[in-house]
Amino acid sequence: MSEELPSIPGRGLPVSARAPGKCIVFGEHAVVHGAPELVFAVDLMTQVFVTAGSATRLNADSEASLRNAYFRSALDLAWKDGPTVEVRAVSRIPKAAGLGSSAAFVAGLVAALSSVTGGIDRPTLAQRSFEVERGAQGVGSPGDTSTVVAGGFVAINGGPGEPLWSVRSPEHRWEVRRVSDPGWVWVIAYSGVPRSTADAVRAVGARLAAPGGPEILEEFRRVATEGIEAVGRGDRSTVAELLRRNQELLREVGVSHPRLEALIEAGAPAAEASKITGAGAGGSVVALPVPGKETELVRRFARAGALPFVVRPTSHGASLVDD
Repeated sequence: MSEELPSIPGRGLPVSARAPGKCIVFGEHAVVHGAPELVFAVDLMTQVFVTAGSATRLNADSEASLRNAYFRSALDLAWKDGPTVEVRAVSRIPKAAGLGSSAAFVAGLVAALSSVTGGIDRPTLAQRSFEVERGAQGVGSPGDTSTVVAGGFVAINGGPGEPLWSVRSPEHRWEVRRVSDPGWVWVIAYSGVPRSTADAVRAVGARLAAPGGPEILEEFRRVATEGIEAVGRGDRSTVAELLRRNQELLREVGVSHPRLEALIEAGAPAAEASKITGAGAGGSVVALPVPGKETELVRRFARAGALPFVVRPTSHGASLVDD
């Protein structure tokens, strides 16, 4: 392995863990079909508290295991036959915004539950978190969950060096590698339009299986491969060009939205480039601001009706929280 990340140690109840959100720079949707993806962990956190309880509940909801597919999937895969527990989750990540709220919740919860059962290493935490999220959604790739487990910039199926780990499903095997952080500030704008990851992934899968789809997938692959290399060497102009091309591809597969297009247009004078981040059909856009115009970009997004965040990548992946 090229990098040794610390394991999650064993700890008794009560236990608390946290995990960051994520932002996809290149390759969303195509990664589900084996193409590369570049993602970074953002400094917006979800924290999960687990204590002993008379009934297993999430945020005081005794029916959460029926209502919340992610909670149910985590209990099935990481806490089967375990004692009843009270779980409380607090998050700064908007839900259904394309910023990894489900991945952060899943990784934090699996880390906490696995700590109580003796601890877990990072590769296993990444695999198990992916299985939990996929179990809830029915589709997907490990980009989100591996990023929030690892922290920093992460390339799926691309990048130099040895893998941090591999993640497997019955259909695919993905290699997860570290990419150097160029040290840039990014601006994310949440449109306020919620979306369903599973629905968007299925719709794009159908488009890529239709005539012309293989050519689109190959272009997604090229853009992500070149984008991973450009970010690694800190080449802003090439990254901006590839962000614009990635957005054109996302329009072509049908996951843009009028609100997202309006945000991209509103931010254009202060952004080197902007694109959808995440599943699309709602959710958020990510922008690489013109240096020195970060505040202007935030104001432009806010005036256009979005909830903007100035974010930096965080190197802190899923971890326990010390008392």
